[in-house]
Amino acid sequence: MSISLDEAVELSRTGDVWVFRGRSAPDRAIQFTTNSPVNHVGMAVVLDDMPPLMWHAELGRSLRDMWTGTHQRGVQLHDLRDAVCVWANRYGQRAWLRQLEPSADAEMEKAVLRTIARLDGTPFPSTAQLALRWARGRVPQVRLPNLRAAIERPKAALSRRLDGAPWERPDGAAALGERPAGTTGDSAGGPGMRDAALETAYCAEVVAVTYEAMGLLPAGRRPNWYDPGRFWSGDDLGLTAGAQLGAEIEVRIPKR
Repeated sequence: MSISLDEAVELSRTGDVWVFRGRSAPDRAIQFTTNSPVNHVGMAVVLDDMPPLMWHAELGRSLRDMWTGTHQRGVQLHDLRDAVCVWANRYGQRAWLRQLEPSADAEMEKAVLRTIARLDGTPFPSTAQLALRWARGRVPQVRLPNLRAAIERPKAALSRRLDGAPWERPDGAAALGERPAGTTGDSAGGPGMRDAALETAYCAEVVAVTYEAMGLLPAGRRPNWYDPGRFWSGDDLGLTAGAQLGAEIEVRIPKR
């Protein structure tokens, strides 16, 4: 099944996923490493009377970021149609749309906006950092921060554990991906998305952190566990709350 870009933009709703497949050496390397046919992922953000937007991360800065109004690298919010055209015509990518079912509700949309406010402008990692982060995401996590807290503050830590209260960071600051009060889904008490704020972020991490904030992914995984291949239909993303992503719909993109 294939549809035109205009049809795909018209159909897109908040939470829908766009996946891309390219032919360059870096694209092929990502596909080979992650054992999937795709190498980039972004998420649609469609709110009220705003134009459809694309929430993703990339190295380039060819488009104006709709959150800051500037041209920047890293985590960005772009006009959806323009972003897809850039990835197709400048980067030589094919594009597919996967629709989220059921549609995102008002609380999920609020969570998306909070995540955008928190992550927009986060730098894109270097090639070496990207490879290292992806590899580290597959190593079983040892909960050293919790162990350290128990050593440094044994009585307080034990008391909180016995009372069933969540762990707190020493500075009291919210961790990246921690779900703000009032959003849907499981508690963000797991170790995964509560890692210290990301200094850099790649595309799959951005979508995963946003999905967790929306209550669509379970807590307990680090953001770097995710790669673009997790978001294609050949993998099991493990969405929660009865949500699912539909099959890929190929998008025909006009040549410029």
